[in-house]
Amino acid sequence: MPLPLYLLALAVFAMGTSEFMLAGLLPDIASDLHVTVGTAGTLTSAFAVGMIGGAPLVAALARTWPRRSSLLGFVLVFAAAHAVGALTTGFPVLFATRVVAALANAGFLAVALTAAATLVGPDRKGRALAVLLSGTTVATIAGVPGGSVLGTVLGWRATFWAVAALCLPAALGILKAVPKGRDEDEATGRPALRAELAQLARPRLLLVMLLGALVNAATFASLTFLAPVVTDTAGLGELWISVALVLFGAGSFVGVTVAGRLSDRRPGPVIAVGGPLLLLGWPALAMLADEPVALFILVFVQGALSFALGGTLITRVLYEADRAPTMAGSYATAALNVGAAVGPAVAAAALGTRAGTLGPLWAGGLLVAVALLIAFPLLTAITAGRSAEVPR
Repeated sequence: MPLPLYLLALAVFAMGTSEFMLAGLLPDIASDLHVTVGTAGTLTSAFAVGMIGGAPLVAALARTWPRRSSLLGFVLVFAAAHAVGALTTGFPVLFATRVVAALANAGFLAVALTAAATLVGPDRKGRALAVLLSGTTVATIAGVPGGSVLGTVLGWRATFWAVAALCLPAALGILKAVPKGRDEDEATGRPALRAELAQLARPRLLLVMLLGALVNAATFASLTFLAPVVTDTAGLGELWISVALVLFGAGSFVGVTVAGRLSDRRPGPVIAVGGPLLLLGWPALAMLADEPVALFILVFVQGALSFALGGTLITRVLYEADRAPTMAGSYATAALNVGAAVGPAVAAAALGTRAGTLGPLWAGGLLVAVALLIAFPLLTAITAGRSAEVPR
């Protein structure tokens, strides 16, 4: 894999730390800014909504810009949003900074995913995506738990400052390693924006985007409210939240690595095997959450299955959108973040049910069940080449 791909993964690490870190900071933020934990959880949805709208919009605006300038600008705006968030004393301002950070993150990922696919051979998109997503999984292993510990010791604002600082070496790496000139496809001619947007009318592209969104919704529904499960249901101290996040991150790294090796050539078995296992895992976690050992084992397993299945589906988005070379990354980003917006909202509603803090885990299982009910009758179409069409 080329060096620029790993430097892009470094920036994804900083952004992934920000996207996932709220799972360990929500109680502290809620207490400090005088809102409920459920209200604080909308910060995750705000970030995701910003990325949903921002991904296609910013990708369309930036499609003719030099990639290095685009990527560098997005990283610097992302850092600035976190600095403002660390300084604010009002929840509305913090909410707004999450939207701005999301727009910057969306633009970066949309450009980076497209760039990653062009840095490797046409049959290695899954491997390139796995390298990029490894930035996110390492964030869940090291960045997010580290941020949780930092937030516990020094307060949640220190974690926001740390994310802003992480962006600086990423920006330097982009400045040094990504070519300065315009993209080669500009010289050979790229499709018109209208033609790239027209790809969204393809049923199979919409199908894999929907499935990726549902699986990611299940992941975020459960992960966003994992902290109360650890402290309330399992009865453990706050520092154990970091342990749970490390295990989830370690599992996600394993899952995305395996998916990166299989999703290009054998996506069918990943979906057919990983999907049912993921479906069983969320209810099992809900029923065994009061047993710390079982809780931690299942958190690791669910992290692996979530990212293996989700990563494979998002790789299918890149393949299905190969006729939209400058917008494909934004379609993948939008699919991921529709799930990241819907998941916490569904989970927040589930908190008010009789299931209480376990409600988000049951909601995660329900979302995966919906995805599998849609996917299994159409599995051949999902995993086939461009010649197949979704049955009508």
